[in-house]
Amino acid sequence: MSNSKSKLPEKWQQSQKAAKATQVAFDLDEKFQYSIRKAALDSGVSPSDQIRTILGLSVSKRPKRPRLTVSLSLDDYALLAEKYELEAEDQLEIKKRVLDDLVNFVTDELSSCDC
Repeated sequence: MSNSKSKLPEKWQQSQKAAKATQVAFDLDEKFQYSIRKAALDSGVSPSDQIRTILGLSVSKRPKRPRLTVSLSLDDYALLAEKYELEAEDQLEIKKRVLDDLVNFVTDELSSCDC
């Protein structure tokens, strides 16, 4: 067998660097959090990237997949399954229905605003 400390592929090295980073949370007044989040949204970046920009730190140039997340417990899946008349184990179909609800929410919001 060759050297046990073989060099990791470059892509893995980047992941290793990211894994060594420490996430820092800030407890700010709601107005300050809103302002930073709004600035991030207006700039099309994540709140984390907005904070890095404010602090003068580098921001990754690679494109990020824009997505929204929510944590769903087994109880949440059970409630959503009941709402959509599905089985709680059918999590993929539940996810599709949730996505439909989110799209409908935005569509309704846009149709009722003077944007």
